[in-house]
Amino acid sequence: MQVSPIVSYSTVREVKGPLLVIERTRGVAYGELGEVIGPDGEPRRVQVIEVGTDYAVVQVLGSTLGLPAKGSTVRFYGKTYRLGVSEELVGRILDGKGQPRDHMPLPPPQDFRDINGEPLNPYAREYPEEPIETGISAIDGLYTLVRGQKLPIFSGTGLPHNIMAAQVVRQATVRGSEEGFAVVFVGIGIRSEEAMYFMEEFRKTGALRRAVAVINLASDPVAERILAPRVGLTIAEHLAWDLGYHVLVVMTDMTNYAEGLRELSSGKGELPGRRGYPGYMYTDLATIYERAGRAKGRSGSVTQFPILTMPHDDITHPIPDLSGYITEGQLVLSRAMWGKGIYPPFDVIMSLSRLAKDAIGEGKTREDHKDVANTLIAAYSRALEIRSLATLVGERNLGWRERRYLRFADAFEQRFIKQGVYERRTFEETLDIGWDVMSILPEDELTNARPEISAKYYRKHIFESVKV
Repeated sequence: MQVSPIVSYSTVREVKGPLLVIERTRGVAYGELGEVIGPDGEPRRVQVIEVGTDYAVVQVLGSTLGLPAKGSTVRFYGKTYRLGVSEELVGRILDGKGQPRDHMPLPPPQDFRDINGEPLNPYAREYPEEPIETGISAIDGLYTLVRGQKLPIFSGTGLPHNIMAAQVVRQATVRGSEEGFAVVFVGIGIRSEEAMYFMEEFRKTGALRRAVAVINLASDPVAERILAPRVGLTIAEHLAWDLGYHVLVVMTDMTNYAEGLRELSSGKGELPGRRGYPGYMYTDLATIYERAGRAKGRSGSVTQFPILTMPHDDITHPIPDLSGYITEGQLVLSRAMWGKGIYPPFDVIMSLSRLAKDAIGEGKTREDHKDVANTLIAAYSRALEIRSLATLVGERNLGWRERRYLRFADAFEQRFIKQGVYERRTFEETLDIGWDVMSILPEDELTNARPEISAKYYRKHIFESVKV
Protein backbone atom coordinates (compact mmCIF):
# COMPACT_ATOMS: atom_id res chain seq x y z
CA MET A 1 0.00 0.00 0.00
CA GLN A 2 1.31 3.41 -0.92
CA VAL A 3 1.49 5.71 2.07
CA SER A 4 2.26 9.36 2.40
CA PRO A 5 5.56 10.72 3.63
CA ILE A 6 5.41 12.36 7.02
CA VAL A 7 4.11 15.74 5.96
CA SER A 8 1.99 18.40 7.64
CA TYR A 9 -1.15 20.05 6.27
CA SER A 10 -2.56 23.36 7.45
CA THR A 11 -5.42 23.17 4.96
CA VAL A 12 -8.28 22.05 7.21
CA ARG A 13 -11.40 23.26 5.42
CA GLU A 14 -13.99 22.46 8.09
CA VAL A 15 -14.66 20.65 11.34
CA LYS A 16 -17.91 18.63 11.26
CA GLY A 17 -18.45 17.03 14.64
CA PRO A 18 -15.71 14.39 15.01
CA LEU A 19 -14.63 14.82 11.36
CA LEU A 20 -12.06 17.07 9.70
CA VAL A 21 -12.00 17.79 5.96
CA ILE A 22 -8.47 18.50 4.70
CA GLU A 23 -7.79 19.99 1.27
CA ARG A 24 -4.86 19.65 -1.13
CA THR A 25 -3.62 16.33 0.24
CA ARG A 26 -1.32 13.99 -1.68
CA GLY A 27 -0.75 10.26 -1.20
CA VAL A 28 -2.82 9.96 1.97
CA ALA A 29 -4.06 6.37 2.45
CA TYR A 30 -7.37 5.07 3.79
CA GLY A 31 -7.01 4.00 7.42
CA GLU A 32 -3.78 5.94 7.91
CA LEU A 33 -3.06 7.42 11.32
CA GLY A 34 -2.00 10.93 12.11
CA GLU A 35 -2.44 13.73 14.58
CA VAL A 36 -4.03 17.16 14.57
CA ILE A 37 -2.69 20.03 16.66
CA GLY A 38 -4.91 23.03 17.28
CA PRO A 39 -4.04 26.50 18.55
CA ASP A 40 -4.01 25.12 22.10
CA GLY A 41 -1.04 22.91 21.18
CA GLU A 42 -2.80 19.71 22.28
CA PRO A 43 -2.19 16.77 19.88
CA ARG A 44 -5.19 14.60 19.02
CA ARG A 45 -4.92 11.33 17.14
CA VAL A 46 -6.80 11.10 13.84
CA GLN A 47 -7.55 8.31 11.36
CA VAL A 48 -8.34 8.67 7.65
CA ILE A 49 -11.84 7.41 6.76
CA GLU A 50 -12.20 8.83 3.23
CA VAL A 51 -9.75 9.91 0.54
CA GLY A 52 -10.15 11.71 -2.78
CA THR A 53 -7.84 13.03 -5.47
CA ASP A 54 -6.99 16.17 -3.50
CA TYR A 55 -8.73 15.87 -0.15
CA ALA A 56 -9.03 13.58 2.87
CA VAL A 57 -11.60 13.16 5.64
CA VAL A 58 -10.29 12.10 9.04
CA GLN A 59 -12.05 11.21 12.27
CA VAL A 60 -10.62 12.60 15.48
CA LEU A 61 -10.12 9.87 18.08
CA GLY A 62 -10.99 12.20 20.90
CA SER A 63 -12.82 15.44 21.53
CA THR A 64 -12.86 18.22 18.92
CA LEU A 65 -13.79 20.82 21.55
CA GLY A 66 -11.62 23.91 21.00
CA LEU A 67 -10.35 22.64 17.65
CA PRO A 68 -11.07 25.19 14.88
CA ALA A 69 -10.40 24.72 11.20
CA LYS A 70 -8.20 27.79 10.99
CA GLY A 71 -4.97 27.40 12.87
CA SER A 72 -5.07 23.57 13.05
CA THR A 73 -2.31 21.42 11.55
CA VAL A 74 -2.65 17.75 10.58
CA ARG A 75 0.32 15.44 10.31
CA PHE A 76 0.13 11.86 8.97
CA TYR A 77 2.33 9.03 10.22
CA GLY A 78 2.33 6.85 7.12
CA LYS A 79 1.00 3.79 9.01
CA THR A 80 -2.31 2.25 10.07
CA TYR A 81 -3.68 1.76 13.60
CA ARG A 82 -1.72 -1.04 15.26
CA LEU A 83 -2.44 -2.14 18.82
CA GLY A 84 0.20 -3.39 21.21
CA VAL A 85 -1.02 -6.78 22.51
CA SER A 86 0.12 -9.01 25.32
CA GLU A 87 -1.10 -11.91 27.44
CA GLU A 88 -0.74 -9.59 30.42
CA LEU A 89 -3.78 -7.63 29.17
CA VAL A 90 -5.90 -10.38 30.75
CA GLY A 91 -7.31 -8.90 33.93
CA ARG A 92 -7.11 -5.33 32.65
CA ILE A 93 -9.74 -2.66 31.87
CA LEU A 94 -9.16 -0.55 28.75
CA ASP A 95 -11.00 2.19 26.91
CA GLY A 96 -12.22 2.03 23.31
CA LYS A 97 -8.78 3.02 21.97
CA GLY A 98 -6.99 0.30 23.92
CA GLN A 99 -5.63 2.70 26.55
CA PRO A 100 -5.83 1.94 30.30
CA ARG A 101 -9.07 2.79 32.06
CA ASP A 102 -7.91 1.21 35.33
CA HIS A 103 -5.12 3.81 35.91
CA MET A 104 -2.35 1.23 35.52
CA PRO A 105 0.42 1.28 32.90
CA LEU A 106 0.08 -0.93 29.85
CA PRO A 107 2.24 -4.08 29.86
CA PRO A 108 5.13 -4.31 27.39
CA PRO A 109 3.63 -5.45 24.07
CA GLN A 110 4.47 -8.92 22.80
CA ASP A 111 3.35 -7.92 19.32
CA PHE A 112 1.61 -5.19 17.37
CA ARG A 113 -1.54 -6.09 15.44
CA ASP A 114 -3.61 -4.10 12.96
CA ILE A 115 -6.97 -3.45 14.63
CA ASN A 116 -8.75 -4.27 11.35
CA GLY A 117 -7.60 -7.87 11.71
CA GLU A 118 -6.02 -10.34 9.36
CA PRO A 119 -8.76 -12.20 7.47
CA LEU A 120 -8.64 -15.98 7.68
CA ASN A 121 -8.37 -17.79 4.40
CA PRO A 122 -11.72 -19.63 4.03
CA TYR A 123 -9.80 -22.80 3.19
CA ALA A 124 -7.95 -22.50 6.51
CA ARG A 125 -11.15 -22.39 8.57
CA GLU A 126 -12.15 -25.38 10.69
CA TYR A 127 -15.85 -26.20 11.00
CA PRO A 128 -17.11 -25.24 14.51
CA GLU A 129 -18.30 -28.35 16.35
CA GLU A 130 -17.19 -28.12 19.98
CA PRO A 131 -19.54 -26.69 22.64
CA ILE A 132 -19.07 -23.89 25.13
CA GLU A 133 -20.90 -24.33 28.42
CA THR A 134 -22.47 -21.03 29.51
CA GLY A 135 -24.27 -22.46 32.55
CA ILE A 136 -27.60 -21.10 31.23
CA SER A 137 -30.04 -23.93 30.44
CA ALA A 138 -31.92 -22.14 27.66
CA ILE A 139 -28.65 -21.69 25.76
CA ASP A 140 -26.84 -24.92 26.66
CA GLY A 141 -29.87 -27.17 26.34
CA LEU A 142 -31.57 -25.78 23.23
CA TYR A 143 -29.23 -23.52 21.27
CA THR A 144 -25.78 -24.60 22.33
CA LEU A 145 -23.02 -22.05 21.75
CA VAL A 146 -20.23 -23.53 19.63
CA ARG A 147 -16.54 -22.67 19.70
CA GLY A 148 -15.83 -20.44 16.72
CA GLN A 149 -19.48 -19.48 16.25
CA LYS A 150 -21.00 -15.99 16.13
CA LEU A 151 -24.35 -16.15 17.95
CA PRO A 152 -26.02 -12.82 18.78
CA ILE A 153 -28.69 -11.98 21.34
CA PHE A 154 -31.55 -9.89 19.96
CA SER A 155 -32.94 -7.92 22.89
CA GLY A 156 -35.02 -4.82 23.55
CA THR A 157 -34.83 -1.72 25.70
CA GLY A 158 -35.44 -2.59 29.35
CA LEU A 159 -34.78 -6.32 28.96
CA PRO A 160 -32.01 -7.92 31.05
CA HIS A 161 -29.41 -8.40 28.33
CA ASN A 162 -26.70 -6.72 30.42
CA ILE A 163 -27.40 -9.08 33.32
CA MET A 164 -27.12 -11.99 30.90
CA ALA A 165 -23.87 -10.63 29.45
CA ALA A 166 -22.34 -10.44 32.92
CA GLN A 167 -23.59 -13.94 33.75
CA VAL A 168 -22.06 -15.41 30.59
CA VAL A 169 -18.72 -13.68 31.31
CA ARG A 170 -18.75 -15.18 34.83
CA GLN A 171 -19.85 -18.70 33.94
CA ALA A 172 -18.78 -19.64 30.42
CA THR A 173 -16.12 -22.28 29.95
CA VAL A 174 -14.83 -24.89 27.54
CA ARG A 175 -14.85 -28.08 29.58
CA GLY A 176 -11.48 -29.74 29.69
CA SER A 177 -9.76 -26.52 28.58
CA GLU A 178 -10.27 -24.24 31.58
CA GLU A 179 -6.63 -23.16 31.70
CA GLY A 180 -6.78 -21.92 28.11
CA PHE A 181 -10.10 -20.07 28.24
CA ALA A 182 -10.47 -16.28 28.28
CA VAL A 183 -13.26 -13.76 27.85
CA VAL A 184 -13.01 -10.40 26.11
CA PHE A 185 -15.85 -8.11 27.14
CA VAL A 186 -16.54 -5.07 24.94
CA GLY A 187 -18.97 -2.41 26.15
CA ILE A 188 -19.92 -0.17 23.21
CA GLY A 189 -21.48 3.21 23.96
CA ILE A 190 -22.74 2.09 27.37
CA ARG A 191 -23.83 4.44 30.15
CA SER A 192 -21.60 5.10 33.16
CA GLU A 193 -23.92 3.20 35.51
CA GLU A 194 -23.84 0.20 33.17
CA ALA A 195 -20.04 0.29 33.11
CA MET A 196 -19.96 0.46 36.91
CA TYR A 197 -22.33 -2.54 37.09
CA PHE A 198 -20.12 -4.66 34.83
CA MET A 199 -16.89 -3.72 36.57
CA GLU A 200 -18.35 -4.42 40.02
CA GLU A 201 -19.72 -7.78 38.86
CA PHE A 202 -16.43 -8.84 37.28
CA ARG A 203 -14.36 -7.79 40.27
CA LYS A 204 -16.49 -9.23 43.07
CA THR A 205 -16.96 -12.60 41.32
CA GLY A 206 -13.34 -12.90 40.19
CA ALA A 207 -14.35 -13.04 36.52
CA LEU A 208 -11.88 -10.26 35.70
CA ARG A 209 -8.96 -12.62 36.43
CA ARG A 210 -9.57 -14.35 33.09
CA ALA A 211 -11.11 -11.43 31.18
CA VAL A 212 -10.12 -8.31 29.27
CA ALA A 213 -12.67 -5.49 29.52
CA VAL A 214 -12.83 -2.84 26.78
CA ILE A 215 -15.22 -0.12 27.95
CA ASN A 216 -16.45 2.63 25.63
CA LEU A 217 -18.83 5.03 27.35
CA ALA A 218 -21.75 6.86 25.75
CA SER A 219 -19.97 10.12 26.62
CA ASP A 220 -16.82 9.10 24.70
CA PRO A 221 -16.27 10.39 21.15
CA VAL A 222 -18.25 8.55 18.51
CA ALA A 223 -15.04 7.65 16.64
CA GLU A 224 -13.94 5.63 19.66
CA ARG A 225 -17.21 3.69 19.49
CA ILE A 226 -16.21 2.47 16.03
CA LEU A 227 -12.79 1.37 17.33
CA ALA A 228 -13.93 -0.43 20.50
CA PRO A 229 -15.11 -3.77 19.01
CA ARG A 230 -12.04 -3.88 16.77
CA VAL A 231 -9.73 -3.29 19.72
CA GLY A 232 -11.43 -6.11 21.65
CA LEU A 233 -11.27 -8.50 18.70
CA THR A 234 -7.61 -7.67 18.07
CA ILE A 235 -6.77 -8.68 21.64
CA ALA A 236 -8.91 -11.82 21.25
CA GLU A 237 -7.10 -12.80 18.04
CA HIS A 238 -3.72 -12.45 19.72
CA LEU A 239 -4.83 -14.66 22.60
CA ALA A 240 -6.37 -17.22 20.23
CA TRP A 241 -4.04 -17.39 17.25
CA ASP A 242 -0.72 -16.61 18.95
CA LEU A 243 -1.23 -18.08 22.44
CA GLY A 244 -3.77 -20.88 21.89
CA TYR A 245 -6.61 -19.56 24.06
CA HIS A 246 -10.27 -20.31 23.48
CA VAL A 247 -11.66 -16.79 23.58
CA LEU A 248 -15.29 -15.77 24.02
CA VAL A 249 -15.95 -12.19 22.90
CA VAL A 250 -19.08 -10.65 24.48
CA MET A 251 -20.03 -7.33 22.84
CA THR A 252 -22.84 -5.04 23.99
CA ASP A 253 -24.50 -3.08 22.47
CA MET A 254 -24.00 -3.45 18.70
CA THR A 255 -26.96 -1.11 18.16
CA ASN A 256 -24.86 1.68 19.67
CA TYR A 257 -22.11 0.78 17.21
CA ALA A 258 -24.52 1.02 14.26
CA GLU A 259 -25.83 4.37 15.52
CA GLY A 260 -22.25 5.64 15.64
CA LEU A 261 -21.70 4.39 12.10
CA ARG A 262 -24.80 6.28 10.99
CA GLU A 263 -23.62 9.46 12.72
CA LEU A 264 -20.24 9.35 10.99
CA SER A 265 -21.86 8.58 7.63
CA SER A 266 -24.19 11.55 8.03
CA GLY A 267 -21.26 13.78 8.96
CA LYS A 268 -19.50 12.80 5.73
CA GLY A 269 -22.61 13.72 3.75
CA GLU A 270 -23.16 10.21 2.37
CA LEU A 271 -26.49 9.21 0.88
CA PRO A 272 -28.44 7.28 3.53
CA GLY A 273 -29.77 3.76 3.05
CA ARG A 274 -32.54 2.01 4.98
CA ARG A 275 -33.77 4.18 7.88
CA GLY A 276 -30.82 6.49 7.50
CA TYR A 277 -28.10 3.88 8.01
CA PRO A 278 -25.25 3.82 5.46
CA GLY A 279 -25.63 1.44 2.54
CA TYR A 280 -22.39 -0.28 3.48
CA MET A 281 -23.54 -1.20 7.02
CA TYR A 282 -23.86 -4.89 6.05
CA THR A 283 -20.24 -4.96 4.87
CA ASP A 284 -19.06 -3.04 7.92
CA LEU A 285 -20.83 -5.40 10.34
CA ALA A 286 -19.36 -8.36 8.45
CA THR A 287 -15.83 -7.02 9.06
CA ILE A 288 -16.58 -7.46 12.78
CA TYR A 289 -18.66 -10.64 12.87
CA GLU A 290 -16.45 -12.57 10.45
CA ARG A 291 -13.51 -12.30 12.84
CA ALA A 292 -14.87 -15.33 14.69
CA GLY A 293 -13.86 -18.88 13.93
CA ARG A 294 -11.33 -21.67 14.23
CA ALA A 295 -8.27 -22.16 12.04
CA LYS A 296 -6.46 -25.28 10.85
CA GLY A 297 -3.19 -25.83 12.64
CA ARG A 298 -4.08 -23.44 15.46
CA SER A 299 -5.37 -24.67 18.81
CA GLY A 300 -7.23 -21.50 19.79
CA SER A 301 -10.60 -20.15 18.71
CA VAL A 302 -12.58 -16.89 18.71
CA THR A 303 -16.28 -17.14 19.54
CA GLN A 304 -18.54 -14.09 19.36
CA PHE A 305 -21.57 -13.43 21.54
CA PRO A 306 -22.74 -9.98 20.43
CA ILE A 307 -25.80 -8.35 21.98
CA LEU A 308 -27.98 -5.82 20.18
CA THR A 309 -31.17 -4.07 21.21
CA MET A 310 -33.86 -4.01 18.54
CA PRO A 311 -35.36 -0.51 18.20
CA HIS A 312 -39.07 -0.76 19.10
CA ASP A 313 -38.60 -4.57 19.45
CA ASP A 314 -38.62 -4.73 15.63
CA ILE A 315 -36.73 -7.80 14.46
CA THR A 316 -37.02 -6.55 10.85
CA HIS A 317 -35.07 -3.37 11.72
CA PRO A 318 -31.87 -3.08 9.61
CA ILE A 319 -29.52 -3.81 12.52
CA PRO A 320 -30.94 -7.23 13.57
CA ASP A 321 -31.95 -7.98 10.00
CA LEU A 322 -28.44 -7.57 8.59
CA SER A 323 -26.86 -9.24 11.62
CA GLY A 324 -29.06 -12.28 11.07
CA TYR A 325 -27.70 -12.70 7.54
CA ILE A 326 -24.09 -12.73 8.76
CA THR A 327 -24.31 -14.72 11.99
CA GLU A 328 -25.17 -18.38 12.57
CA GLY A 329 -28.47 -17.92 14.36
CA GLN A 330 -29.86 -15.65 17.05
CA LEU A 331 -31.15 -15.83 20.61
CA VAL A 332 -34.23 -13.63 21.00
CA LEU A 333 -35.37 -12.21 24.33
CA SER A 334 -39.12 -11.94 24.97
CA ARG A 335 -40.80 -8.98 26.64
CA ALA A 336 -43.80 -11.20 27.43
CA MET A 337 -41.61 -13.74 29.27
CA TRP A 338 -39.87 -10.95 31.17
CA GLY A 339 -43.29 -9.59 32.15
CA LYS A 340 -44.08 -13.00 33.67
CA GLY A 341 -40.98 -12.75 35.87
CA ILE A 342 -38.97 -15.33 33.93
CA TYR A 343 -35.21 -14.82 33.71
CA PRO A 344 -33.59 -15.29 31.28
CA PRO A 345 -36.66 -14.37 29.18
CA PHE A 346 -35.92 -16.35 26.02
CA ASP A 347 -38.34 -16.52 23.12
CA VAL A 348 -37.77 -20.19 22.39
CA ILE A 349 -39.68 -20.25 19.10
CA MET A 350 -37.95 -17.21 17.57
CA SER A 351 -34.46 -18.35 18.59
CA LEU A 352 -32.18 -20.68 16.65
CA SER A 353 -28.59 -21.84 16.40
CA ARG A 354 -27.53 -23.24 13.03
CA LEU A 355 -24.44 -24.98 14.41
CA ALA A 356 -25.76 -26.47 17.66
CA LYS A 357 -26.66 -29.84 16.12
CA ASP A 358 -23.00 -30.52 15.32
CA ALA A 359 -21.68 -29.69 18.80
CA ILE A 360 -23.90 -31.88 20.98
CA GLY A 361 -24.34 -35.56 21.59
CA GLU A 362 -22.23 -38.45 22.80
CA GLY A 363 -18.59 -37.53 23.34
CA LYS A 364 -19.37 -33.81 23.39
CA THR A 365 -22.20 -33.22 25.86
CA ARG A 366 -24.40 -36.31 26.41
CA GLU A 367 -25.97 -38.92 24.16
CA ASP A 368 -29.54 -37.64 24.69
CA HIS A 369 -28.86 -33.94 24.05
CA LYS A 370 -30.30 -33.78 20.52
CA ASP A 371 -33.37 -35.74 21.64
CA VAL A 372 -33.97 -33.36 24.55
CA ALA A 373 -33.52 -30.20 22.48
CA ASN A 374 -35.72 -31.35 19.59
CA THR A 375 -38.46 -32.68 21.88
CA LEU A 376 -38.58 -29.64 24.15
CA ILE A 377 -38.87 -27.19 21.25
CA ALA A 378 -41.50 -29.26 19.43
CA ALA A 379 -43.54 -29.86 22.60
CA TYR A 380 -43.40 -26.23 23.67
CA SER A 381 -44.53 -25.10 20.22
CA ARG A 382 -47.50 -27.46 20.47
CA ALA A 383 -48.21 -26.26 24.03
CA LEU A 384 -48.36 -22.63 22.90
CA GLU A 385 -50.97 -23.57 20.30
CA ILE A 386 -53.02 -25.28 23.02
CA ARG A 387 -52.69 -22.23 25.28
CA SER A 388 -54.20 -20.10 22.54
CA LEU A 389 -56.99 -22.63 22.10
CA ALA A 390 -57.64 -22.69 25.86
CA THR A 391 -58.25 -18.94 25.90
CA LEU A 392 -61.07 -19.49 23.39
CA VAL A 393 -62.79 -22.66 24.61
CA GLY A 394 -61.62 -22.83 28.24
CA GLU A 395 -59.22 -25.30 29.80
CA ARG A 396 -62.04 -27.52 31.12
CA ASN A 397 -63.13 -28.25 27.56
CA LEU A 398 -59.73 -29.62 26.57
CA GLY A 399 -58.81 -33.29 26.58
CA TRP A 400 -56.48 -34.73 29.17
CA ARG A 401 -53.53 -34.78 26.74
CA GLU A 402 -53.98 -31.10 25.95
CA ARG A 403 -54.09 -30.32 29.66
CA ARG A 404 -50.84 -32.23 30.07
CA TYR A 405 -49.28 -29.91 27.48
CA LEU A 406 -50.41 -26.89 29.49
CA ARG A 407 -48.76 -28.34 32.62
CA PHE A 408 -45.64 -29.06 30.57
CA ALA A 409 -45.47 -25.47 29.24
CA ASP A 410 -45.69 -24.04 32.77
CA ALA A 411 -42.99 -26.39 34.06
CA PHE A 412 -40.78 -25.74 31.02
CA GLU A 413 -40.89 -21.99 31.60
CA GLN A 414 -40.60 -22.09 35.39
CA ARG A 415 -38.07 -24.91 35.80
CA PHE A 416 -36.08 -25.19 32.58
CA ILE A 417 -35.95 -21.63 31.19
CA LYS A 418 -36.07 -19.78 34.51
CA GLN A 419 -32.98 -19.83 36.66
CA GLY A 420 -31.11 -17.55 39.05
CA VAL A 421 -28.71 -14.84 37.97
CA TYR A 422 -25.92 -16.58 39.91
CA GLU A 423 -27.12 -20.12 39.23
CA ARG A 424 -24.78 -22.15 37.05
CA ARG A 425 -26.00 -25.42 35.56
CA THR A 426 -23.85 -28.05 33.88
CA PHE A 427 -24.92 -29.73 30.65
CA GLU A 428 -25.96 -32.79 32.65
CA GLU A 429 -28.07 -30.77 35.09
CA THR A 430 -29.78 -28.98 32.21
CA LEU A 431 -30.60 -32.23 30.42
CA ASP A 432 -31.90 -33.84 33.62
CA ILE A 433 -34.27 -30.89 34.15
CA GLY A 434 -35.33 -31.29 30.54
CA TRP A 435 -36.35 -34.91 31.14
CA ASP A 436 -38.19 -33.93 34.31
CA VAL A 437 -40.43 -31.48 32.43
CA MET A 438 -40.78 -33.73 29.35
CA SER A 439 -41.93 -36.59 31.54
CA ILE A 440 -45.08 -34.63 32.38
CA LEU A 441 -46.21 -35.67 28.89
CA PRO A 442 -47.17 -39.23 27.95
CA GLU A 443 -44.18 -41.12 26.64
CA ASP A 444 -45.85 -41.72 23.27
CA GLU A 445 -45.95 -37.91 22.74
CA LEU A 446 -42.14 -37.71 22.71
CA THR A 447 -41.92 -38.52 19.01
CA ASN A 448 -38.75 -36.43 18.52
CA ALA A 449 -36.77 -38.63 20.90
CA ARG A 450 -35.31 -41.94 19.78
CA PRO A 451 -37.12 -44.91 21.41
CA GLU A 452 -33.97 -46.26 23.05
CA ILE A 453 -33.15 -42.83 24.52
CA SER A 454 -36.71 -42.31 25.75
CA ALA A 455 -36.72 -45.75 27.37
CA LYS A 456 -33.50 -44.89 29.23
CA TYR A 457 -34.28 -41.37 30.47
CA TYR A 458 -38.09 -41.00 30.64
CA ARG A 459 -39.30 -40.48 34.25
CA LYS A 460 -42.53 -42.44 34.43
CA HIS A 461 -43.06 -41.54 38.08
CA ILE A 462 -43.35 -37.86 37.16
CA PHE A 463 -46.04 -38.59 34.57
CA GLU A 464 -47.99 -40.62 37.10
CA SER A 465 -47.71 -37.95 39.82
CA VAL A 466 -48.94 -34.95 37.78
CA LYS A 467 -52.65 -34.30 38.10
CA VAL A 468 -54.72 -32.83 35.25
